Amino acid sequence: MNESLLSKIKSVGISYREYCDLTKKEIEASDPIRLSDDEIKQYEDKKLNLHRMTRIEKHYSVSEELKNLILRIDKPQTWMIISETWCGDSAQNIPFLAKMAEANSNINLKIILRDAHPEIMDLYLTNGTRSVPILVALDEMESELFRWGPRPQEAKQLVDDLIAQGVEKSIKAEKLHLWYGRNRGRSLEIEMFKVIRNTLLFYSQCEFYHNKM
Repeated sequence: MNESLLSKIKSVGISYREYCDLTKKEIEASDPIRLSDDEIKQYEDKKLNLHRMTRIEKHYSVSEELKNLILRIDKPQTWMIISETWCGDSAQNIPFLAKMAEANSNINLKIILRDAHPEIMDLYLTNGTRSVPILVALDEMESELFRWGPRPQEAKQLVDDLIAQGVEKSIKAEKLHLWYGRNRGRSLEIEMFKVIRNTLLFYSQCEFYHNKM
């Protein structure tokens, strides 16, 4: 019998704290002298990402409006985030999502490593690509409640515009992370508020009609 998706997520997924610890261990285990150019790039990205995550954790608190909405979630949910430790977008978004999940004990956040679990990643492609991070919220019946990612819409539009202008990759990344630094999670909060509110509204309507039958 095939293992259910939710069971697999719970068995192979790691917590946000374990994800941060994994990033640290990968950095400490790396010897820059022995790395290829691509590996050095990932090594430097991981160090920068760890700094980004630490900074966000230190300064971010979930807004009262969003926290009150999250507290209305009264049934267990699993928030699966597909990611990789070298991904800059992941470092700029996952710490916010982790704090949101912490606001309600009904939310179980699990991070799945993209490259270790392509069979899960390939269920949630973005325009045919394995873009991360991807957040998928599931209920206990494995119904998908909502999906978000791989970056806020305003950041996506910025990147699309820079690509259309033919801006080189390094400058594109610099402008993207400058946007993240200035935005401080505001766009992510707005988008998460909308998807959670819409999910709660949908299920309250379902319960209303069920009770009328």
